[in-house]
Amino acid sequence: MSSFDEDELCFPQLLNSSCRKVIRPYFESLLIYITLSLISIVTVLLNMMVIISISHFKQLHTSTNLLLLSLAVSDCIVGFLIIFQIILINGCWFLGDIVCVVYFVLDYLITAASIGIMVLISVDRYVAICHPLHYSTKVTKTRINVCVCLCWMFCVLVHCLILKDNLEQPGGFNSCVGQCVINLNYASILADVILSFIIPVTVIVVLYMRVFMVAASQARAMRSHVTSVTINCSVKVSAKKSELKAAITLGVVVVVFLICVCPYFCVVLSGQDSTIDAESSAIIMCLFYINSCLNPLIYALFYPWFRKSIKLIVTLKILESDSCNSIM
Repeated sequence: MSSFDEDELCFPQLLNSSCRKVIRPYFESLLIYITLSLISIVTVLLNMMVIISISHFKQLHTSTNLLLLSLAVSDCIVGFLIIFQIILINGCWFLGDIVCVVYFVLDYLITAASIGIMVLISVDRYVAICHPLHYSTKVTKTRINVCVCLCWMFCVLVHCLILKDNLEQPGGFNSCVGQCVINLNYASILADVILSFIIPVTVIVVLYMRVFMVAASQARAMRSHVTSVTINCSVKVSAKKSELKAAITLGVVVVVFLICVCPYFCVVLSGQDSTIDAESSAIIMCLFYINSCLNPLIYALFYPWFRKSIKLIVTLKILESDSCNSIM
């Protein structure tokens, strides 16, 4: 075998049992490396800002922000998972079969958990806008924490069952050394798409349609009575506007999320993920990963408290005593 042929193999010393590298033009490979690396770094840094902000500042310990905290944790993990995608750019896997299976389990788990948190966010906004008088009693921090834990536990259980064969036989479905693949039958794929995408997205769309219908009617009511409110009522109006703004902000988060993940699940559901061309596949994966980077940017655009907390973190004022009690 020539040295040229050996250079095309993931493990040249294994000759015919080794997988072949994906050969790309140098500029294309460099562009992919740089793009994914930047997405990974920015995703981790921005979501760490969200995690630190909500965890540190007591004023931000609200029920809704606990959901944003959980979403930021999953997004931060996605940032780290992108590193494995960078390793796979040339088609070679050097980290062993067990790490390969762990990577796929985490990938499926985090995706499902993120969508589950989006459902909880939609429920939170539905109760806040449609049943405001019961919000403080129905939506408590304890209940939010329990729901988040149940969401993660359900996702772990479902995907351990779906990926059971792969967990029992790490690398058992590889056709050559240096490959990182998993095997799922169509029934497992369909179950994953239904449980992780179709049902949650249906719930999200139905709840937000109801939220924005009620929000629109409330906005019209506030405009028609704005000239006749008293000082006491103006406080209630201000609080209502705050709830509406939160609903709009989180609605943007949900819409952006759906735009980013829909192409991925559509390809999976169609069963064409093995035949789709490389350029389309790259676009789909970039959309899927970049969503985790966009959420903190949306918070920065809509939430003054997030911009202020970033300033306190960057300037290290967060290290000052009693900084956790800062007014955000």
